[in-house]
Amino acid sequence: MIIDAHLHCTGRETTDGVLRALDHAGIDKAVLLAPFLDNGYSLDDPPSLQRGNEHLARLIRGHTDRLIGFAVVDPRDRGAPDELSRAIETLGLHGAKMVPTGWRASDERVQPVFARAAALSLPLLFHSGIFIDGRSGRFCRPCEFEVLRNHPGVRVALAHLGWPWTDEAIAVGLIDRIHGVPPADAVFRFDISFGPPPPYRLEVLRRALEVLGPESLQFGSDCFLPCSGEEIAGRRGWVVELMDQLELDEPTRQQVFGGTAAAWLRQPASPSADGAAIEVHASTSTSRSPSSSRSALSTSADRDARSPVGQSSATARPRRGWLSAPGRIGRFCC
Repeated sequence: MIIDAHLHCTGRETTDGVLRALDHAGIDKAVLLAPFLDNGYSLDDPPSLQRGNEHLARLIRGHTDRLIGFAVVDPRDRGAPDELSRAIETLGLHGAKMVPTGWRASDERVQPVFARAAALSLPLLFHSGIFIDGRSGRFCRPCEFEVLRNHPGVRVALAHLGWPWTDEAIAVGLIDRIHGVPPADAVFRFDISFGPPPPYRLEVLRRALEVLGPESLQFGSDCFLPCSGEEIAGRRGWVVELMDQLELDEPTRQQVFGGTAAAWLRQPASPSADGAAIEVHASTSTSRSPSSSRSALSTSADRDARSPVGQSSATARPRRGWLSAPGRIGRFCC
């Protein structure tokens, strides 16, 4: 199962167009975010966000087996908790995306939204790291989101691995691992949608895998709809190229491309081509031999879109998370 965990709506897409693009790119399921950046939608205009949530509900209707809708709310708005409940309970959306522009996750005024999300046991996606407006990055540093630990029940994904504060993001995610929380139950995981520019990507992914393991990382294209399947497949190809350079084994690839997001979304595992369920790993170890089932990255829909370096190596070296080796943590200071 391949899940694109970060795909933007703009209000101009159609259901048929989205499904065609996903089919072409070989994507089984996608997390669609309600529009909030253009075409009359704005993060600073709650009524426009309500319209965006309604647009998304219409878009996914009848296709929630593949299209997973995330509402967008402005937690500064006093009506945001009720809008979040409406989006989930009435409109049929599944989670929420929030972007800290002018507010910090630690602000007292935004806690009611987080409390409502916890009561609804929602998966949440936050922008983290530098923001495209060139003004709001200081609100989006990974440590700001530690307050979400005060709201048991939420499952948080921080987008872009917090770039340029990727070490800070990894440190935030490491706390659950140090305390022995199973990855599927951890408060934080990270989508690897491309915040880091190309010169940084290999080292950022390498370090995150070594410290956190693949169970904390998930694929997101960060494409804006309407777009072609080629564009989404191209983003997948970027990740495949990095994985090939790191010589990652097949279970690790499947975890990043589907398993982590499935656990975050509480989605059932889909059968692989030979009928066996693709496992959502509960261990940090990725040392097993590559699966004999079809590669999750070799569907006929995207074979032509992959770069030559996207071929999986049958002799890929197994990788282990940093915490899987005995004696690697030592004493930990608060």
